[in-house]
Amino acid sequence: MRRKIPNTTALAVFEAAARHGSFARAANELCLTESAISRQIAALEHYLELKLFTRVKRQVILNDMGRAYLQNISKSLADLEAHTLSLMNNKGNDGVLELAVLPTFANRWLIPRLRSFQNRYPNITINMTEKPLPFLFQDTQFDAALHFEHPSWTGVAKVDLFEERLVPVVNPAFFDVSQLTAPEDLLRIPLLHKSTRPEAWRHWFELSGQDARGTSALGIRFDMYGMIIEAARSGLGAGLVPRFYVENEIHRQDLIIPFDIELRHEKRYCFVYPEHKKDSRLVQLFCDWLLERKQEFNAAPAAARERKGKAAHL
Repeated sequence: MRRKIPNTTALAVFEAAARHGSFARAANELCLTESAISRQIAALEHYLELKLFTRVKRQVILNDMGRAYLQNISKSLADLEAHTLSLMNNKGNDGVLELAVLPTFANRWLIPRLRSFQNRYPNITINMTEKPLPFLFQDTQFDAALHFEHPSWTGVAKVDLFEERLVPVVNPAFFDVSQLTAPEDLLRIPLLHKSTRPEAWRHWFELSGQDARGTSALGIRFDMYGMIIEAARSGLGAGLVPRFYVENEIHRQDLIIPFDIELRHEKRYCFVYPEHKKDSRLVQLFCDWLLERKQEFNAAPAAARERKGKAAHL
């Protein structure tokens, strides 16, 4: 059955004319004459059997039908262009993996390790897009996602990676850490909260044996851990963040962990992909690489504890 889709040139002309609100400016953008723009719009309106613009003397104004049509096709045209450019830019390569990621997780964990995947598979391109919340794969172009485990994931295969381990951090340049002798001393410092984890600080204080009532109401709230880390570095307060997100800051002593008490089981990170992608070579290659990185990552804390134990006996 033949698809009911207008000429794509006419659609591109319509989108430009509607966006500019002018046939003349659309003609300039597309390197066409104004009469060519007018003919393409007329052909599109004839195909649709409705008017998209209202002609008032020498002006053209997008009508309600035109505005609705513009809203509906703009994303489709942008997606079509993106997919076309992706294919053109990667011809001869082994393929493109479209990956949805948690923004801070990608910046702090994935990207610093990604070169090893690139070295192993130089002809595979990975495109990453931030998706802070779970989603339905059928509504997107994504092949897979690096995300946290959540009941919203349905019709997917899930590969467990590791659990989140939250630790408190402060900037010693702004707070006298010598005065932090017990966990309750952190209550004298503004607490920085993640909006989606309002009870995390309360759980941490309870784990440390403190009365934590009311702590969820104290301090500034942020959408992402990356913002909390920057806020802690800027001296706005104490953050409660995944340990592996602040490895570099701890090494540089931009931040310190005043009490090495880990809050676990808040979230688990996982690799998810739709069931119909289980035979995808790209998805499975990336999954295998991730499992290798998982093994390295999980082995690192044990090695660090062993080194710490040996140092204590010297």
